[in-house]
Amino acid sequence: MTTQIIGLTTPLMGLVFAAIFLLLWKQGGMGRHVLSLAAAYVMMALGFAATHFLDEAAPYLFHTTQVFYTAGTIFLIAGATGRIGRKPPLAHIGLVYAITAVTLAVAVFASEEAGPRLYIVNTGYGIMFLLGTMVLINSRRRELFDRLVILVFVLSTVNFFVRPVLALTLESSIPIAEYRSSVYYSVLNVAMAVMSLIVAITLIGACTADLIRAMRDRSERDDLTGLRNRRAFEHEVEQMLERAKNSDVDVGLVVADIDHFKQVNDLWGHQAGDAAIASFGRLIERNVRGCDITGRIGGEEFCIVVWDCDLAETARLAERIRIAFATQPQPCINEDIRLTSSFGVAGWYDAESYLKLFARADRALYCAKEEGRNRIVCERAKGQSDRPHGFESPRNEAQVARLKVG
Repeated sequence: MTTQIIGLTTPLMGLVFAAIFLLLWKQGGMGRHVLSLAAAYVMMALGFAATHFLDEAAPYLFHTTQVFYTAGTIFLIAGATGRIGRKPPLAHIGLVYAITAVTLAVAVFASEEAGPRLYIVNTGYGIMFLLGTMVLINSRRRELFDRLVILVFVLSTVNFFVRPVLALTLESSIPIAEYRSSVYYSVLNVAMAVMSLIVAITLIGACTADLIRAMRDRSERDDLTGLRNRRAFEHEVEQMLERAKNSDVDVGLVVADIDHFKQVNDLWGHQAGDAAIASFGRLIERNVRGCDITGRIGGEEFCIVVWDCDLAETARLAERIRIAFATQPQPCINEDIRLTSSFGVAGWYDAESYLKLFARADRALYCAKEEGRNRIVCERAKGQSDRPHGFESPRNEAQVARLKVG
């Protein structure tokens, strides 16, 4: 009776963990990698159940459980790697499975001892986990739960390689007919229960942390453009400026808005205005790097903080966005109408605060509006408006179908 209860503990745990991952996927709106983790624990539960309930003397026992355990391992690795945006090494895992299955078939035919079969399948699982661990280690993500996931994968790999050696050292010979009464089988149940618990708790913690981060990120994003809202933008900029001060690198700030935006709303309605704002936000996001910070800080006003770029480089980024927007169709308005935008650019200096940096860039934006719009003005450190060396903002007024002022 005790053996039956112990044998059922691990598969039941697997189903509970699968249910938790399904709940995270369904209610949390998380990605397919969480669904993959749920499938992994379903497969593991089926493998544990097959190990416990199938005829231990049957030649198909190890092949059946190997199918379930391998499927579970694939789903687990796919979930862990998918969480960090990496692809699982399916081709290599498939090759390991094929080699292991053929070798296992030979072992089943050649011997009635469980030992060779245990070495073969556990070595196969160890290699699979090693392949998954290598993908995780090669990822650039190194947050707390990323490190913990790597650690449990390393422990799982070691467990598969070491466990059969230690168990079979204690019990050198295991006839297949006595497999479930062996020391190894008891060790297997305890080890798998413990490792399943450790891996599941770590992955549930990682997915929960991802969900909290995603919810926080959504709360900090502008619904219309997907860029950071003003509060989140300013918070990240202050952190960047602190890093820049410690690293002694250049930082540039771009403040931009859409020209004559009030008339867009008045003439074509707020839906057209929203479409213009959204397209401008997407254009900004396509032109910046991952190390830059973007935000929508007002109705039609946007900001970009550019990392490790001097004033001229920052101005060239603004110019690319200006030209792209001036030539971009606006389907929600009219195919023949082109909107324009104006930009103020400032370079950070002398460890000034963000508010001072923004004030200079905003003053440059005001100058751009005063000079006729659809242009870039750069604010020098001493406060005078000027073009940086080697940069000239073309006006292109004859080439752009400007929105007419009524």
